[in-house]
Amino acid sequence: MQKLNFPSYTFRFKNSENKVSIFDAIRKKFIILTPEEWVRQHVIHFLLDEKKYPISLINVEKVLMVNGLRKRYDVVVFNPNGTILILIECKAPEVKIAQATFDQIARYNMTLEAEFLMVTNGLNHYFCLMDFENEKYEFLKELPDYVLTKKNMENKI
Repeated sequence: MQKLNFPSYTFRFKNSENKVSIFDAIRKKFIILTPEEWVRQHVIHFLLDEKKYPISLINVEKVLMVNGLRKRYDVVVFNPNGTILILIECKAPEVKIAQATFDQIARYNMTLEAEFLMVTNGLNHYFCLMDFENEKYEFLKELPDYVLTKKNMENKI
C-alpha cells in the first residue's frame, strides 16, 4: 500500500482467499484492505497514538440517516457525554479532496452536529472547527489532543 502523510504505525494483516485484510482495533475484526480502508486505519491510529483519544470514544463505519437516505460515516469520536466531538471523512489516496467532499461531510454533520470535522485522503488533511451559531466553520492547523477537549468539556459542565 501507498505511503501516507501520517507517522508510521504497526498493523496486523491477514491473507485469505487471495485478499489481504487489516485488523481494525475499533471493530475488533479483520477488514478487507482497500485504499480507503488503508487511510481509515491510519486515521484510527493517529487518533489513538498521536491525539490520545480513548478507544472507547471512537466509532467506525456506522449508518446514519441523512434526508431519509441511508449513509455511512467513516469515523466519529464521541465526547464522554455521548455527543459527537469529531466527524471524519476518509477518501482513498487517489481521490482528490474537492468541494464535493466538504459538501458530503457538511450534509452528514447537519444530522450529527460534530464540533470538529476532518477530511483526509491520507495525503492531505483538512481540519475544521464548527460555528453552528453563525453557520460557518474555521479551518484549523490540526485537531485538538484529547486532554485539551477533556478540559474544555469539564469547563462546560
